[in-house]
This record gives sequence, C-alpha cells and structure tokens, in this order.
Amino acid sequence: MSNELEREVARRRTFAIISHPDAGKTTLTEKLLLYGGAIHLAGSVKAKRARRHATSDWMELEKERGISVTSSVLQFVYRDHAVNLLDTPGHQDFSEDTYRTLSAADAAVMLIDAAKGVEPQTKKLFKVCRMRGIPIFTFVNKLDRYGREPLELMNELEQVLGIRSYPMNWPIGMGPEFRGVYDRQARVVHVFSAEGSHGESEVAERSVSIDSPEIKSVLTDSELEKLNEDIELLDIGGDAFTREKSDAGQLTPMFFGSAMTNFGVRPFLDAFLDLAPAPTSRPTTAGPREPTNPKFAGFVFKIQANMDPAHRDRIAFMRVVSGRYVKGMNAYHSRLGKEVRLAKPSQFMAAERTSIEDAWPGDVIGLFDPGQYRIGDSLAEGNQEVLFEGVPRFSPEFFAVVRSKDPLRRKQMEKGLEQLSEEGTVQIFQQLAMGMKDPIVGVVGALQFEVLQYRLEHEYGAKIALDRLPFSHARWVVGQNFDPKSFDWEGNRQTVQDRDGLPLVLFRDDWALQHAEEKHPELKFLSEAPLLRQSASAATGS
Repeated sequence: MSNELEREVARRRTFAIISHPDAGKTTLTEKLLLYGGAIHLAGSVKAKRARRHATSDWMELEKERGISVTSSVLQFVYRDHAVNLLDTPGHQDFSEDTYRTLSAADAAVMLIDAAKGVEPQTKKLFKVCRMRGIPIFTFVNKLDRYGREPLELMNELEQVLGIRSYPMNWPIGMGPEFRGVYDRQARVVHVFSAEGSHGESEVAERSVSIDSPEIKSVLTDSELEKLNEDIELLDIGGDAFTREKSDAGQLTPMFFGSAMTNFGVRPFLDAFLDLAPAPTSRPTTAGPREPTNPKFAGFVFKIQANMDPAHRDRIAFMRVVSGRYVKGMNAYHSRLGKEVRLAKPSQFMAAERTSIEDAWPGDVIGLFDPGQYRIGDSLAEGNQEVLFEGVPRFSPEFFAVVRSKDPLRRKQMEKGLEQLSEEGTVQIFQQLAMGMKDPIVGVVGALQFEVLQYRLEHEYGAKIALDRLPFSHARWVVGQNFDPKSFDWEGNRQTVQDRDGLPLVLFRDDWALQHAEEKHPELKFLSEAPLLRQSASAATGS
C-alpha cells in the first residue's frame, strides 16, 4: 500500500488559476483541457454568437453572461499525471469562492494580460497565495496582441508584487508578428502556425534547436539577433532558477503565450507539470498531515447545490489530503462528532460527473450531501478528530433584507436561502428575536445579489425583493457581558445572529466600527468567524 500511495501522490498535480477579470482565465482553462485530451473542440467564451460555451462554466447564468461565478473542478490525465484543475471565478465580486478554492490547491497559475500587466484583483489573489506559501507560476497571456515589453512586465512583478521571476521561455515577436517561444532550458525554439482553427484545436508546432543551421529557415536574421540579445541579457542580469525558491513561492517561473490562438500552451503545460509540486502536507490543529499517511483524511472546501436541476442534489467538494479514499467508506466527521458514510463519490468535468471507486491525496472529489456537510468540515478515517486549518469564512460588505414576493412561496425561499448559505454563495443572518422573518443576507460582492435572485427563482421557484441596508462592515463579537440592546442603542449599527447563533454586528461605516472598538475595549470584533465547532456560548465567552 505504501509504495502505491507514494506513486499515486507523486503523479498528482492540483492547482488553481488566478487572474483579474478578462485576462483570459477561462480561455486558458479550456486550452489546457484541449491539450490534456479532456475535450476535442474548445468553445471560445469571447464569441457571444457561438453555440458552444466554456466547458468550465456550467450554470445557465454563466453561459448567459460569459463570466464564471462559481468554481469548477476539472480533472484529466496528461503524460501519466493526474491533473486536478480548480477553475475559479475571475470577477472580484466572487473572490470569496476563489479564496476558499485556493485552500485546496498545491500551486497557482497567475495569468497576466500582456498589455495591462498586474491588475487589482491579481494583487489580492497573489496576497492570498503568498499567505499560504503556495508556489506561483506566471503565464503572460494575449501575446497575439500588442502589449508591454516582457522585461517591463518582469520588473512590474517585482515592484508591485514583490516577487522575482525567471522566464522559462521567451516570446519571439508580439501581436501579428508573434512567431513562437524560446525554451531557455532546452535551447529550442517552438514556432507556431495559426492556420485555420481559430484556437479550437491544437496548434501546429515546429521545434528547432537554436544551435542548428535549420534555425535560419524559421526565423529571420533580425528575429534571431533580437532573441540572442534578449537571452544574453537574461543570462547575465537575471536570477538563477532553483526548484527550492519556486516551491517556496519566492520565485515565479514565467511563461509567455496566447491562450486564444493556443500559442505556447503546450510548452507551458509540459513545463508546469514537471515543476509544480506534488500534494504536500496540510496544517491541522495537531500538526501537519502528510499525504503519505496511510489513514484517509480530507476537508470540504466547497458545496454546490443543484448542479443537476433534474435531481435538486447537493455536492460537497472534498480535497483528499492523506491516505486512500475508497467508495462507501466511513469517516469521522469532526464537527458532528460522529462517523458518517462518504457516499456516491464523483469526479468532474464541470457539471459532467463520473462515478469513481477510489481517490488519492491531491484529488478533489464530490460527495453526495444530504445536508451534513459545511465548508471547512474535516473528515478522517478511524475514530479520531482531525481538524484542518485554513478555509476562512469572511465578513460580508453588502447587506440586504430579503422578502418573498409571493407569500405562498415563502417556504421555497427559506429552503433556498438555507442551502445557498451552506454553499457559501451568501451568508444569512437573523434579526434578533425575529427568526427567519425578514432575514438579512450578506455578500462580499454586490453581483452576488444578482446571482442570489437568479438562483432562487430558477432553482427554487421563489421570486424575492432585496431591500439594501446602509451597512458596510460586519464583525463577530467575542467577549463577556455583551448586551446587544444597549450596544445597538448607541447607533450606526445593528446586532444580528449568524447560522450558528453567534452574535455579529453590522456597522454603517469605518467611523462606527472604530468608535465601537474604542468604547468597548473589553470586546473583540473579528472579521473572520470563530471556529464552527465552537458553541455560541463558548464563542461569546458567556
């Protein structure tokens, strides 16, 4: 078993793609699937007239809007590597889903628009990767258009993000003159052909050694001279590449290409699978859990309801951390404090699922969820409590009271709100002493309100009205003798309860929060929820 476990761990790669909206993330995802043999024809998300949609976008709203609003799990085999690709929303209003997904990744691919460089959302997501110590690989996209000079982009990575880069390959030309990329390790030029397919199928490619006489037949004298000058400059003035720095997230291997035309995608995928780390240990409250630990353990980082509208089902996405998962096995559920059966496991290609018999560390599998899982739940083989760290629950920034437009559909509304809150799409708060009458929803990004209304209507048959509230901050309260009535009387705030009965205060603005912190030094105001396994009384200190 140990040899088989080590072999299966070594061949796995689990990564997420991060970027600012419109940098081409979903397009790159499609092309990686194309080269991985998972799909045979790539659908361009740019072509709104096209009949195909991105393979990674399964929700009707995503297809209509041409954006990703949920994370997808995409799995394929390439060069004997079992690849788990976590496709995340690019839009900043859905960043909370991205943060959670990064907790399940061993590496991240940072996608940069060659013309725009490092953009605001990229900075935020990079910071999360840095916090987790995740190795970061950079793919500079859209070289088929005119953009900034590669050296300028390298400098921006260092100045804005504080990370040095090592170009694994180097572009030859840009825009209509983008001919190919030069592999610095192999000293080989990959020249691409753009004939005919518009990026729907694999691009024709010719590989020529830069030291062979044949190079003069594929590059002009001026192209070859410019390439030699650039490479000499990089060799003299650039950083040396070490695997240790890359694994520690201190140096980012850098690649150039065009996802739209497929130029540079296969060289990137080949190099990435060689350089990206296999599944690593994960922190728990009792110390690190190694993937080669023979006992199965894993954690839930995402829950998705209604992926199959015909069955109204719920799927809990679990990252396998250690040991071997076997279909139908029992595992100890730390939050519930009891053994549960891990039923109906699936692997995914967006909404398409395949039943599986087993899974190994690094794999992401879907478990049928009858309502017993939450984001952050830890599961482990044997009667032992294993608590994984690092799946955060963030405080929302936008709030609204939810009202049912049809009183006869109120139960459907409440069921939908409950399921979507467990999924992490929104957070539901109860006004004190009111229960689920006029519940308050909180979201990290305002576009989530639109998704909420759309999904409640189309998946639960409940039309709702949202009355926006004037609050901009939410903080969980920890401390003794907290009295919501006298606290709220001071103004500019409202105390509510989260789904676990924990008190949470909504503040109108920065000043209201600062005033409360100064006036009540005996209380702590937390931007992340206390651990879910704590009872409400323990969390409040009463």
